[in-house]
Amino acid sequence: MRLHSILLILTLCLASCGAKSRNNTDGTGMSDIPASESSSNIPSFDADSAYCYLAMQVKAGPRVPNTEAHKKIGNYLSAELKRHGANVIEQAADLKAFDGTMLSARNIFGEFNPDMDDRLLLVAHYDCRPWADQDPDPEKHRQPVEGANDGASGTALLLEIARQLSLQNPQKGIDILFVDAEDWGEENNDDSWAMGARYFINNPIKPGYLPSRVIVADMVGGKNAKFPIEYFSQQNSPDLTAKIWNCAVSAGYGDYFPKRMGGAITDDHVEFIKAGIPAIDIIEYHEDSGFDPDWHTSHDTLENIDKATLKAVGSTLLRYIYE
Repeated sequence: MRLHSILLILTLCLASCGAKSRNNTDGTGMSDIPASESSSNIPSFDADSAYCYLAMQVKAGPRVPNTEAHKKIGNYLSAELKRHGANVIEQAADLKAFDGTMLSARNIFGEFNPDMDDRLLLVAHYDCRPWADQDPDPEKHRQPVEGANDGASGTALLLEIARQLSLQNPQKGIDILFVDAEDWGEENNDDSWAMGARYFINNPIKPGYLPSRVIVADMVGGKNAKFPIEYFSQQNSPDLTAKIWNCAVSAGYGDYFPKRMGGAITDDHVEFIKAGIPAIDIIEYHEDSGFDPDWHTSHDTLENIDKATLKAVGSTLLRYIYE
């Protein structure tokens, strides 16, 4: 993913987010909804289980396209979705990266209650950055990133949601997409990112498939994480954004989901937005430093994952699904 200019964000926000709720002053137009008691029909998100899914991926090594670890984890994700009762479709593609490298990519799609027309699509990328280009040590800039947070966390979170769906059917159409080739991108080249998501949009996974709404989970396991509202999400899908952030408050995790504007980020959700599909991105962002400090460094490791963060995001999504 790529972070756009903060100055540009502030300018655009001032121009387009002037309408505010009477009891809201954060510029998002979202009013606060008091936290409510947990509904009995909402499953409890198991952060220990999600952490195990995350550790399994990291243990395999960096899941960089064209590597054995990447292939192994792709097989694992497909098998886990099937084990949890999803109808699984794999989408293979040879994608040309910005530097000319041909990537053997594979999107992995699982559907629950496939006969229902209204479809919620949950998305996480499972590939890793091939270079730790943001590492403070220049000697490590050509090393691949382990991707504990940037890659494995979102995938682990959706695997745990898939497990919950198998235990308690929400009687809704839920799809899970583990998308590939997100992180082989170049700074200042927006089209070099999210290649797997772009391929998925341009090549329907099944005839006539079109999700009703899309939620991307990216970097959702870091320590001291905050998930403010991503700019493109708010601009294109304000209703869906409001529902998710209100679910966070209702689930007791409002501190993790501040109702203020964050960055404008080129991530997988933008490809769905371009196609006219409501889509949002739940992604860690800090006002003073931007992304998680371990982003695209050799420090994006298991030691820097916090189960409490996984719990906050997973519980929010389960509340949205089952409420």
